[in-house]
Amino acid sequence: MKTALTIAGSDCSGGAGIQADLKTMSAIGVFGMSVIVSVVAENTSRVISVTDIPPERISDQIDAVFEDIPVDAVKVGMLSTPACMRAVADKLKAYRPAHVVIDPVMYAKNGCPLMQEDSVGTLIAEVLPLATLLTPNIPEAEKIASMKIETEQDMKRAAEKILSLGPGAVLVKGGHYMGDARDILYDGKTFTVFADRRIDTPNTHGTGCTLSSAVASYLALGEELPAAVEKAKAYVTGAIENALPLGKGCGPTHHFFRYYPSDNRVGH
Repeated sequence: MKTALTIAGSDCSGGAGIQADLKTMSAIGVFGMSVIVSVVAENTSRVISVTDIPPERISDQIDAVFEDIPVDAVKVGMLSTPACMRAVADKLKAYRPAHVVIDPVMYAKNGCPLMQEDSVGTLIAEVLPLATLLTPNIPEAEKIASMKIETEQDMKRAAEKILSLGPGAVLVKGGHYMGDARDILYDGKTFTVFADRRIDTPNTHGTGCTLSSAVASYLALGEELPAAVEKAKAYVTGAIENALPLGKGCGPTHHFFRYYPSDNRVGH
């Protein structure tokens, strides 16, 4: 059985972070493993507190997985501090997994910060060059590329600027862009545009985590990058269409919609 490892923060409400990643990996059909870098007390409405795991314990968790079980792909999510980033980067350099999908998580869906402001420079210098694929949303891409994104052409320019920082490919996610749900993949040679209808629902908690872990899962299963992104987007679209109206804020998507239905399918 193929395997995937998520290195990220937790979400006690179950919709994002490590919990969303493991649900996604299981739904797609790979064996999911996890390294927790931060314990986040959050729900669909707010982030209450963040407790970062000591870098030594992060390194120990990564060693525990790699010394025992082959890892076909890695997804990296929330990394809140420079020390955490360096611990993860050092181990990725040591173990050199074939596929590394990095979601540069900076904010929760409700806008609460999940990365310290002074950490962005370390993210760019230490972590980004290790990515097979980087998956920033528009606010994150604006921060990394140091530019405003208002059009599809801006998304392409941002992808070019971000790629120059070292990742193998960049997927700029257009969920924050007006119009249809448009994502742009750039590998240094070709722009591939993935467009789907925008689904009218507030229940999108954890969609970024879910997409990046879905791409990692499909890469682990042997898909080439464009096909992995296409299949991951289709999976996320289905999860959003069947999103669950749980909580008082942005509710979670339905990671197991392929296996059992919800009664809340959007637009049908």
